Parts: sequence; C-alpha cells; structure tokens
Amino acid sequence: MTEADASPSGTAPSDAARPADPPPAPGPGPAPYPLDPAGAGQHEVAGRLRARGAATPVLLPGGLLGYAVTRHHALRDFLTHPEVAKNACHFAALREGRIPPGWPLATFATVDGMTTADGADHRRLREPVAKALTPRRVAALRPRVERLTAGLLDALPARAAAGGGTVDLRRAFAYPLPMRVICELLGVDEGFRDRLHELSGLVVSTVIGPEAALAANRELLAVLGDVVAARRADPGDDLTSALIAARAEAAGRLSERELVGTLLLMIVAGHETTLNLITNAVRALCADRGRLGLVRAGRADWADVVEETLRHDSPVANFPFRYPVRDLDVGGTVLPRGAPVLASYAAAGRDPEAYGPDADRFDVTRRPAVRHLSFGHGPHVCPGAPLARLEAGVALRALFARFPDLALAVPEADLRPLPTFVGNSVTELPVRLGRDLGPADRGGPVDLLA
Repeated sequence: MTEADASPSGTAPSDAARPADPPPAPGPGPAPYPLDPAGAGQHEVAGRLRARGAATPVLLPGGLLGYAVTRHHALRDFLTHPEVAKNACHFAALREGRIPPGWPLATFATVDGMTTADGADHRRLREPVAKALTPRRVAALRPRVERLTAGLLDALPARAAAGGGTVDLRRAFAYPLPMRVICELLGVDEGFRDRLHELSGLVVSTVIGPEAALAANRELLAVLGDVVAARRADPGDDLTSALIAARAEAAGRLSERELVGTLLLMIVAGHETTLNLITNAVRALCADRGRLGLVRAGRADWADVVEETLRHDSPVANFPFRYPVRDLDVGGTVLPRGAPVLASYAAAGRDPEAYGPDADRFDVTRRPAVRHLSFGHGPHVCPGAPLARLEAGVALRALFARFPDLALAVPEADLRPLPTFVGNSVTELPVRLGRDLGPADRGGPVDLLA
C-alpha cells in the first residue's frame, strides 16, 4: 500500500520530520523469526519468540525486518520509553520508499489518529475520545449494554434451531454487542455497521493480497466519509458529532484526516478487541467446565474471568508499531533506530517471569503480582478498556446464566484461527446452547466495574 492510499491524509510524512540517516543494519544475533501471516499457532509462536529473548527480530510480510518485544517487564518499560515513538515519520522503511503498495500492515503506520501520534499531538487527538469514555460515562452505559445483551440472547434459540442445533456464537452474540455499542457511541447508522465490520477484518488481516488491501482501505475511508457526512447533515449526541464540532472550531483542533482516522481507529479497536475477548473467554470456559464452576461457587467472579482471558489469551497478539528514535538495547537485543517493533501481548501475557511457572494455565483464581498489558501501558493505554471490560462482563454473566450448559459444538482443535498475527481469536465459535432458563431467570445485575 502506498502512503497516499493507506492514509486518510493521502500524504506521506513530511521531509522536515524525517531523520537524516537510515538506521544501521542489525548486528549479530538470531535470524529473524518468520511470522505466519495466517496467524496459526499464535501461542506456540509467542512462546518461541519469548524464548529467544526479551526482544527478538522477526520477519514481517514482504520479508521486512522488524522486532517483537516479548517479555512482560521489558514490554512494560518499552511502552513508556521516552525514546520510542508512534509517529511513522520515524519508520525507516516507509520513509525510504521500501514499503510496497498494498502492504497489509500499512494502515497501522499511516492512519492519522492518536495511535500514530506522539506528545502534544497525541494528547490533542486523545482528549475527545477520553472524555467520551470516562469511567462515569462508561458506567452509565451499563443498562443499555444489558438490554442489548438480553435481546441478543433472546434471538439465539431460533438461530440455533435454524442451524440444526448449533449457532456461531461469535457472529450471533460476541460481534453484534460491541459493534452496536461503539456505533451508538459514534452515531453510526445501522446500515453501515456490517460493512464496517467486514472492512475492519480486512484491514487487520495479514494474509490479504495487495490489491484487496488497497481496495479495502479505500472503501473503509469512503464509508467513514459517508458516516461523517450523515452526522454533519444531522448532528446528534454522539462522538462523531462532537468531533465534527471540534473540527469546526476556530482553533482547528482536528483536521478532516484526523477526524476520519479517529473514527477508523475507534470502530476497529472498539469492537474487534471486545469481540475477540468475549469469544476467547467463552472458549476457555467451555474447554474446562471446572473454571465455570469456580465462578458459580463464588471463588472467582466475572471480572476475574475477563482479566484472566486478557492475560492468557489476549485479543491482540502483536500490535504494530513503535519505532526507536535511536538504537535501543532491550534485554541485550539492539533495536535499530527506525525499525518497526511489535508489542507482543500474547508472549508477555504468558511470561513465567511475571506470572510464574504455570503462566500457560488459564486460572480464574489467579491473583498475579503484576497487571497484564493487553490494553497497553502508559500514555497510549487503550481509552476503551473500561468499556470492553463492561461489555465482556455483562455478556459472559448473562450468557451462562441463560444457557448454563452451553458447550462447543466441535473439538476446540478444529476451530480456525483468525487470518492475522495481529488479532488473536477464531473465525467461528459453533456452540450448542443446552438448557434455556429463559428471560426470567437471567439473574441479578452484573457487578463488574467498581
């Protein structure tokens, strides 16, 4: 993907922002580990990467050299290091024209928004989103999330009957809940939602071909332009309307490119992460009914299930990109200036140095001494984390209260991974619902967020 095609701005980083010299070649060390674009064996790969060191070279799509930071403490420090940037003006290969058209990870580098900004620019772009997602505002969304959850659960028996007794829980439940919530927050009309989900999946895929990548990015930007036009014509009490108002301010706090880029980031991150989180949690609970028994016995609560899922089976396996602004030693591996670096949350989440020798085990009673990093850390920590936790906690408790015998309809080994090494989940989650206790027996309100 060219810089112009990948970015809502249609422009490359300015010459003035470019470092003068290319980064040095990597020194002696292990050969770069080739990441599988299809995302197979995410945790096996994460374990191999972690065993190679706190940071290790990897081969990105197209044979591009990158690095992954893999161990908890090293990653936590890296995410807040003052000489690590998010702005792609520091991305040497992009700056030098070595990124081919249709490169599947280009959007992560070139989209205009808070995830590709540093310092004052980052604070300016993050502020309106953070205001919309304060803990108080998120808590106020609980009744709406519970109503949406109840409606989706009511529809599941009919969908299972139509499917011969099985239903794809990912498609029928884990997807529509966060998508509806984020779209209501943003003021995205219902007619746009399914296509936005499909396009989101394409832009985070690492197996997509160049022509398809370019087409998906162009269409995604066009659809988001239509969303902005709809809210300009009919503003409401939603975040898109608030961003448009900020764009119209005399101070010019938000450019049109940044407005569209912010919507792109919020829609992709605002539903894909929670979709994977709910899917992965249900999979873990169905794989070992004893885990669910611990929750029902009061030895753990739904917040524990959510946090352990985030640690053990992070919805994002490897998040692109950060760039050292000088050669940086991470655990004995030198990351060259300008190299693209992945935050490997999948590897860090099962780091025995942080979580003990049983770090590979899913344990809802675990009380780790350190907090997982699956929502990031430092200035770029995910502003939507409280909302994701709320949605997942409400969804899981209501789902297993309504369908206490819910079970996978196929062996877990037969579930297909998402075709990406960025996201981490499965493409479908076929289940059998079992007993239906009915709407009247869903239980009391969810007490997830303190």
